[in-house]
Amino acid sequence: MSNSKELMIGEKRFTRKIENFTCELCGTEVKGTGYTDHCPSCLWSKHVDVFPGDRRAECGGLMEPIGTIQKKGEWDIFYRCQKCGYERFNKASPDDDFEKIIELSTHPIKPSCSKRS
Repeated sequence: MSNSKELMIGEKRFTRKIENFTCELCGTEVKGTGYTDHCPSCLWSKHVDVFPGDRRAECGGLMEPIGTIQKKGEWDIFYRCQKCGYERFNKASPDDDFEKIIELSTHPIKPSCSKRS
């Protein structure tokens, strides 16, 4: 059975890949669910996708969580790539360090050209 599943979302592709990884910032061992896109301990991510799950981004830079917003009771984390400056939102996970999410919510978000995913 394959650990990859492609779904069409509008004009975008979403590829679900179940991958475990070690956070490059804090060293936490993260068990992937197929939707895991950041470390639940430090909230940092990595710029690896063009579309969610495709692993086609050539940058590979670390994505810093720089703020959060709450929409309809759910938290979104705003990221900026430290290498190329790419910005985007990712949904928070129930496993995330909630204190860090609250701390980030006190930072005003000033996206230069963001993409919400």
